[in-house]
Amino acid sequence: MNKENASKNFFKLLEIVEHLRGPDGCDWDKKQTAESLLPYFLEETYEVIESVDKKNWENFQEELGDVLLHVVLQSQIASEENKFTIVDSIKTLNKKLIKRHPHVFSDQVSRGISDVKRTWEEIKHDEKKRESRLDGVPISLPGLTRAQRLQEKASYAGFDWDHIDDAWGKMYEEIEELKKAIKNKDTENIQEEIGDVLFSVVNISRFLSYPAEDMLRKTNIKFEERFKVIEKVLEKRGKRLKDASLAEMEEIWEMAKIK
Repeated sequence: MNKENASKNFFKLLEIVEHLRGPDGCDWDKKQTAESLLPYFLEETYEVIESVDKKNWENFQEELGDVLLHVVLQSQIASEENKFTIVDSIKTLNKKLIKRHPHVFSDQVSRGISDVKRTWEEIKHDEKKRESRLDGVPISLPGLTRAQRLQEKASYAGFDWDHIDDAWGKMYEEIEELKKAIKNKDTENIQEEIGDVLFSVVNISRFLSYPAEDMLRKTNIKFEERFKVIEKVLEKRGKRLKDASLAEMEEIWEMAKIK
């Protein structure tokens, strides 16, 4: 990477954003606050994820730039309010990266990726002076992502099974408890057990080092694509969904699955 060119263009971005927020800038940009920008920032983040899912690297490059814009814009707003500058954020990040990678920037020896993650969590816990090792996982995270992060944090603290077979056993146990709750028509318990089943499935995903949220998102996309095939094939046959039998729809589904 040409660091000089990177510095030049990053400085140019800072100047552009500062101008947009200035007296002769853009009315929309000048009106924004840290809070008002959050929905747009979240949208840009999901667009980054979608670009990766679709392996659209040209769009990925553009969307990363949009995320960077939000970082710079938020930093500009904070600077105007005398809270901090983007330089402060970068300095803090640099210190954090060095401190949390002692196996790279000091003489500490790493025993593998798991050890690296455990060390990171331990250092972060001490830095933040947190009461619980589970603290710091945002409530607003998607449910599957938050479940996996809670499980990871617990695992780094030593609360975990040694083998995935135990996780499989727990999942089957939760499924049986859900079946029992349904049989007993215990509405409150059914809801609880559905949550437990989902949590145990996430645990399997964690053991296999796959993000459960990503896996479900890809399955959602797959389901959507195959269902649309059913709609299109039925349309070609001169039928509407309500006129087709489940057997006919399943036949088209299997055809789409093979393709």
